[in-house]
Amino acid sequence: MATRPFGIDEPIFVLQHHRASRVHFDFRLEHAGILWSWAVPKGPSCRPSVKRLAVRVEDHPLAYASFEGRIPAGSYGAGEVLVWDFGRWTPHADDVDAAVARGHLGFDLAGRRLGGGWALDRLRDDDWLLVKERDTAACDDGPDLTERFSGSVLTGRSFDDIATDPDAAVWTGDDVH
Repeated sequence: MATRPFGIDEPIFVLQHHRASRVHFDFRLEHAGILWSWAVPKGPSCRPSVKRLAVRVEDHPLAYASFEGRIPAGSYGAGEVLVWDFGRWTPHADDVDAAVARGHLGFDLAGRRLGGGWALDRLRDDDWLLVKERDTAACDDGPDLTERFSGSVLTGRSFDDIATDPDAAVWTGDDVH
């Protein structure tokens, strides 16, 4: 049996910070053996009043969840990737596929940096909003999550650390080398 990402036996989420042609965050939810994925240009906000654009992108293999390293030049998404947060996710709906088809997916996150209730709400086609629910993990003042936390939650490395590390993992589109 293959090792589960992060050693978590429940469905996982991962938020990867990605320095590609544009710096953004990739929010991923494990479902049916794959990672559903959304690109979130500004990253998540702990403020319920702040709605962040989340563009649905291609599904990723579960093995990609713990990837931290480089995607080579000339490849789709070329640049550095670090794991900004990870943990388990619990959907509010019994039928997750139906919730996504309806355009509203509520869920709880239990990660190192993200927690509490969240929702993805579809605007149109592949454009969604990522919204923090008002709960004890919400914030209304002070620096937002992406200002408070930087670097990898796994290793503490920055993009520059990964870019200059000759031994950094490399994603080839199918696997890590």
